[in-house]
Amino acid sequence: MRLDRQTVDALITSMLEGEGRVSDLLFFAGKPPLVEVDGRLKSPAINTPDSLLTTDFIDALAEYIMGDDERLRTEYASTGSCDCSYAIDNLARFRANIYKENRRRAIVMRKLQSTVPTLAELNLPPVFRSVIKEKNGIVLVTGAAGSGKTTTLAAMINELNQTQEIHIVTLEDPIEFLHPNARAAISHRELGRDFRSFAEGLRSALRQAPKVIFVGEIRDRETMEIALNAAETGHLVFSTLHTINAGQTINRIIGFFTKDEEEQLRYRLSDTVRYIVSQRLAPRVSGGRVLISEIVGSSLRTREAIRYGESEGKTFHEIMDAAAIYGWHTFDSSLLKALEANEVSEETVLLYCNDKGRVRRDLDLLRKRRGGPQVEEQTSPLKLNIMAEPRFAQDTPAIPTDPNQIATGDSAVDATVRKRRVIQPRPQRSSEAASISANGLSTDATANPGG
Repeated sequence: MRLDRQTVDALITSMLEGEGRVSDLLFFAGKPPLVEVDGRLKSPAINTPDSLLTTDFIDALAEYIMGDDERLRTEYASTGSCDCSYAIDNLARFRANIYKENRRRAIVMRKLQSTVPTLAELNLPPVFRSVIKEKNGIVLVTGAAGSGKTTTLAAMINELNQTQEIHIVTLEDPIEFLHPNARAAISHRELGRDFRSFAEGLRSALRQAPKVIFVGEIRDRETMEIALNAAETGHLVFSTLHTINAGQTINRIIGFFTKDEEEQLRYRLSDTVRYIVSQRLAPRVSGGRVLISEIVGSSLRTREAIRYGESEGKTFHEIMDAAAIYGWHTFDSSLLKALEANEVSEETVLLYCNDKGRVRRDLDLLRKRRGGPQVEEQTSPLKLNIMAEPRFAQDTPAIPTDPNQIATGDSAVDATVRKRRVIQPRPQRSSEAASISANGLSTDATANPGG
């Protein structure tokens, strides 16, 4: 089975027209063509036999997308997957991943934006304008796949392009955003077509007189090592990692190296890391998704946390909370801000936050300000809830404090509960008192109180 361009373009076009806000196209054998809209899979109505894809059709589609590129075929044969690009004129560009799935082929195509976004269009916090003012060091944007990392970086590079007369080199797999030259000069380089590996491309970029280098993703030790060298020699390096917060980002980088190199690496990172931005996309109340971010910059406390590791009172979360005046913020504060703007629901806040207990208290305060009911704390099945103080099968009577009421011998033993006998000193007679005063010691043995 062979496919031509007209058939492939018609299939992709019909999938895009069937739904709005499509982010990905998915092709699996035995399933209809799928699109992802706002994080959920849907099946658009298109004309395919029985609405199900066959292995022959997917094989033919993969062969057409890879074309005659020998590098892609070799990479697929050796690793089980390959990345490439596909474009439909005047419609859309895609980043395609072809991979093996249960001895069959599957394809996922990420739709790329046709226009370069701006900081204002993405509604990014003002602190992002401080990020692009850095002159050297490393800026990392982290998050899960599909969380908008490349889009955020494209907005920052676009801002540099519009405001600074510098040379910017981008290394991507594949190129996702084509920046038209403005005040800056931008060199777009694509893996496989313009360089063989990120490490090799980054190494050669150091000889191309850039002030800013964008590396699509740091995947291994060699690329990280060269990125550190670039940052230490006066370049500003932007890149991404698949991590969910600042602490995990530092640990991931350390994991690229050996244990013997950790101490030196921590010192190098503390001196070169300028900002770590983490992102998530949460469902918006009105439809679509809203960007929830977390950002921490470089300070004395941040450098200490990187050099010596996080500890009590010195976590990145606490550092961000304390530095809110600089625009640094946590996921939780970003979620609460989105809630106050009526962009997300309380359910979404509790689902995506990190510290649920603290966020519930913040929600209570927000509800009080709005005059609404407080949030009921959800009980965990693992939590021990004690409704009242524990009680014995039969309460023990209180022990009398008056010595005259103390029972003697075993007469105070209850039918089911035995009480401890309390021994009280016998009142002293005047003669005994005189003897104690004279000898300093009583000759009378202690007797039963009241006996």
